Amino acid sequence: MLTTYPNETTDKLAIAETLYRFAAGIDLRNRDLLESAFANNAVSDFRPAAAKAGFEFPVLENKENIVTALINSLSQLDTTHSVSNPRICVNGDTAHMEAIVEAQHLPRNDHSKHYLMKNRYDIELVRQGEVWVIQHVTIDNVWRSGDPQVLSVV
Repeated sequence: MLTTYPNETTDKLAIAETLYRFAAGIDLRNRDLLESAFANNAVSDFRPAAAKAGFEFPVLENKENIVTALINSLSQLDTTHSVSNPRICVNGDTAHMEAIVEAQHLPRNDHSKHYLMKNRYDIELVRQGEVWVIQHVTIDNVWRSGDPQVLSVV
């Protein structure tokens, strides 16, 4: 049986919104929006998805490094990220979320090519003041299609 507490629905919406800020920050190339999704000491692990796409990507630690790496590595691509199926468990000021994120990648100068990834996100979050932020995210790939060379501009 599921139990709830008075602010659980509000927290779950705010937690899901954290992933939306992350995705929109990447797609809009908005550094402030992207930064707002991460805790200062956050960790981002894209290695599982990268390995399936045929390249290496290091574990990134701390908000500044994560945001800078994402902005720089995707600077030559147009992207769209679609978030779905968030499942959230709240435990006081911490939470766990699993979600599916579809990420479309197109070279900025040639939209005739693409690389589409459907990824599973496993996310630990913490409440900082009035907002939720990502503490740790691991991204694994479920399937992909298109030209993997699109990511070689990364």
